[in-house]
Amino acid sequence: MQNHPAPIDPKLLELLVCPITKKPLIYDQERQELISKEAGLAYPIEDGIPIMLPEDARQLEDENQDSGNS
Repeated sequence: MQNHPAPIDPKLLELLVCPITKKPLIYDQERQELISKEAGLAYPIEDGIPIMLPEDARQLEDENQDSGNS
């Protein structure tokens, strides 16, 4: 039996913005995160509730940044 995440209200997604940049977020349904590309953060969604605290956000890895630095 697979545990499905609680759905997030699409209208709520339209209203939410990054608390740092005040720009729209990208919903990653697979990872259950809201992505702020400008801030480089991924805010978790727990039980259908976005956790919009920068200190709880995951830092996005920039794969291009690490490649070729010798």
